[in-house]
Amino acid sequence: MAKKLVAVTACAAGIAHTYMAAEAIEKAAKKEGWDVKVETNGAIGVENKITSQEIDDADLVLIASDIKIDPMRFTGKKMFVTDSNAAIDDAEGLIKKANIEGTVFGKKGSKVGKVQIGNDSEKTTFFTHIMSGISYMVPMVIAAGLILAIANVYAFQKDDLGRIVKWGFDTKTPVGLFMSNMFQVGQAGFKLMIPLFAGFVANSIADKPAIAPAMIGAYIVNDPDLLHTKSGGGFIGALIVAFLVGYFVKYFKKVKWPKIIQPIVPIMIIPVVTTFFISIIVFYVIGQPLGSGMNSMYNWLSWLTKTYTSAPFIIGAIIGAMMGFDLGGPVNKTALIFGTAVFTDTMTKFGVQGANFVPQTASQAAISVAPLGVWVATIMFKRKFSKDEKVAASATLGMGLVGVTEGAIPFVAADPVRMIIANVIGSALAGGLAAGFGCKFYGGIGSPLGTFIGYIDQPVPFVTWIFSVSMGILTTALIIGFTRSPKVTEAAKEVEIEL
Repeated sequence: MAKKLVAVTACAAGIAHTYMAAEAIEKAAKKEGWDVKVETNGAIGVENKITSQEIDDADLVLIASDIKIDPMRFTGKKMFVTDSNAAIDDAEGLIKKANIEGTVFGKKGSKVGKVQIGNDSEKTTFFTHIMSGISYMVPMVIAAGLILAIANVYAFQKDDLGRIVKWGFDTKTPVGLFMSNMFQVGQAGFKLMIPLFAGFVANSIADKPAIAPAMIGAYIVNDPDLLHTKSGGGFIGALIVAFLVGYFVKYFKKVKWPKIIQPIVPIMIIPVVTTFFISIIVFYVIGQPLGSGMNSMYNWLSWLTKTYTSAPFIIGAIIGAMMGFDLGGPVNKTALIFGTAVFTDTMTKFGVQGANFVPQTASQAAISVAPLGVWVATIMFKRKFSKDEKVAASATLGMGLVGVTEGAIPFVAADPVRMIIANVIGSALAGGLAAGFGCKFYGGIGSPLGTFIGYIDQPVPFVTWIFSVSMGILTTALIIGFTRSPKVTEAAKEVEIEL
């Protein structure tokens, strides 16, 4: 009788790694003779949920997650916890390792990967908490960004010769009034995005009691009127608030409360005391310095890009290189967050005409270069890839077209050094060209399709964006093709023969 495996996969954004890890585990488990069921915790929510009966019947529980997953339902079962990349890179090896090293979950003080029972200690990292916040923020960013971008198209008023002469909505017309309202909806989304991010970073650290104080604190630290500054604290302010609140609540929960008031501790005492605490910290300690510092940084970035013609290309190339370096990892997400933060913060402060688009435009231009570069390489250099690799490349095409950079991960895992070099150079070129040409990415898909799906202001409509991204893709493909080692090709073909 086959052994039974249940698994849970999750990643920060809930888009790519979640499902790639799930597919890898399913294939590897079936190959090794396991009965398997994989539950995914993606952006859409929990899918293929594991039932209580399936947990009872399971011989092994495998959690491959980059965010916090509640393991309590698996109490008493043999469990192994790791991240999503481990499943994507080598699912077969992971299952074997989990079967050997897995530990029965539930014994006080017993450790299982990043989970520890009995002392409320979470073996998670700084970046794990940030990624958890991002996973909840992404849908709001996309929704608000697209609505804002679509509405913004109607704000550019032109003369009879087609020249833009004014930015603003003609609210005297039904369409103008509607688009003006939609523009406000988009701005509301961006305003709420930062508190939402802070709330779920704090939730990752200390659970639900930390959400409300962190959201309130992040809202305050980003309101210039409340701080009496010219700018809010931005993402940096929200991040500081989230961690202060998270760890304050985490240790506050250790207080031994009388049984009579225990029911109101998580819903009243902790949120009220923590909100009071973080409000004082924001108003009297960190608020004004952060607001002034962020204002200076944004002014400097704007001055830099306007004063030096080469600055947008250089900044764009740096951001692009970061996007191509680790494909959804810390460096990639740092660039993505920075671009979003600069765009949203300057949009809130200066409006559309004064917003700084360079970092966001560069990150979005570069986001699809790695997966699409792989796909193009398999077409241009057919003899250097196995049949299985060519089939796998079709998946990278689909993921690349919708702006999911993680699609190239399986190919990077097979030949890390050469692939990383190719991805970094191509992504840097795409980011540098898009920013250098003056493209402005408002919202949409970060791939060549972005010029049609979403809104990108560009010197030559449709053409500039496609050219910039395509040059990055072609560069990556050529470097992959010319530098690919025959040993890598042979190894891939040997695996194909064995299967």
